[in-house]
Amino acid sequence: MTTHTGGCQCGAIRFRAIGDLKDSSVCHCRMCQKAFGAYYAPLVSVREVEFEWTRGEPKRFQSSSVVKRGFCPECGTPLTYEAPDGMAVAAGAFDDPAALPPTIQWGVERKIDFVDSIHTLPAVPTEDDLTSVDYLTNLISYQHPDHDTESWPPESGK
Repeated sequence: MTTHTGGCQCGAIRFRAIGDLKDSSVCHCRMCQKAFGAYYAPLVSVREVEFEWTRGEPKRFQSSSVVKRGFCPECGTPLTYEAPDGMAVAAGAFDDPAALPPTIQWGVERKIDFVDSIHTLPAVPTEDDLTSVDYLTNLISYQHPDHDTESWPPESGK
């Protein structure tokens, strides 16, 4: 059995999914765009695996008559799409999102045209961006690491 872990940006919420995650998708519907604050929502179904919240639990917003959306009440990270037939988790919330490539797109009637050409835009490595303005020179990240921790935040940090 494969174990996948993840959580929100601040670390207040962590989760574990045990089993093979095969249903990964991208949804372009307007509701998902707004829920994620993005051009689309990458989601991974956890319907047929063992899933548990290992630290904290999301707050939920009833986004329609049948769907609730979970998010971290501390940092706002979008975390879940919860429907009567099961739950999907935001792909980017997994510690290794690259292991969960999407296999289908939903809501394509609302797909924004330029999404298909994003890969043609100029690409700048993070290291180059960090030196582009003075205030980024001494950047300190308070983001939770991409692995489980005993507690968070660490006593010496924020």
